[in-house]
Amino acid sequence: MSQDHWLQNYNATCRLVQEIAENIHERNRQQRTGGNAAKINMTLRASMQKLNQNITHLKETLLQALSQHRILQSEADRRQNLVDDLVTRERQILATFKGETPDFEPSRSSLMPAGGGASGATANPWLIDESETCGLTFGEIKQQQQHIIEVQDAGLDALAAVISRQKQMGKDIGNELDEQNEIIDDLTNLVDKTDSRIRSETRRVKLVEVKSASCGEFDLPLLQIYKGSAPYFPLFMPCHTL
Repeated sequence: MSQDHWLQNYNATCRLVQEIAENIHERNRQQRTGGNAAKINMTLRASMQKLNQNITHLKETLLQALSQHRILQSEADRRQNLVDDLVTRERQILATFKGETPDFEPSRSSLMPAGGGASGATANPWLIDESETCGLTFGEIKQQQQHIIEVQDAGLDALAAVISRQKQMGKDIGNELDEQNEIIDDLTNLVDKTDSRIRSETRRVKLVEVKSASCGEFDLPLLQIYKGSAPYFPLFMPCHTL
């Protein structure tokens, strides 16, 4: 049996984390030995952006699988723990890349630069530092920037596809709810009709019981008449002779 597609993506993301860690180690070695680490920095930025996209995709597909009941709640919790571990490792890698102490406070990364440039805003890690382009030709810088743009476009296309799928899922759920509401309305009408019939039959049964009790009152005097010495024919007949 083939491996679950989500687990395949998770394993690929773990390999990407290992690759980024190795590249950061090589970048640091190049910086210590006076080498040119600009190319490695550009590769690292693209890889970390890809890592962010992979983690986002894992979150979305996990939520979709759980909502469609393709996995059990226990398995969903286990996979959520795996995703949380990836998020923590992503923060650690980003902090190591920037030369900072890892920050474990909740944060949200973005593929696009934050607008407004307000003071105190977190710097976008995907912006290119001028020191990183030192020693590169104009053609190399343009090529690397074009590669980053292509990665961003791919991420936006993937995000658009996910949003489109979520929108379609919302429509399908809405249609299903409408159908269920119609079924419930039909059942309600059927129950009301059945209840009305039951009440009507109950009234008829009570009426029959009253008539039966009334007929029983005439049976005793009639028997007494028949037991007398002279025959007697009453003007009315008992109920059981009708």
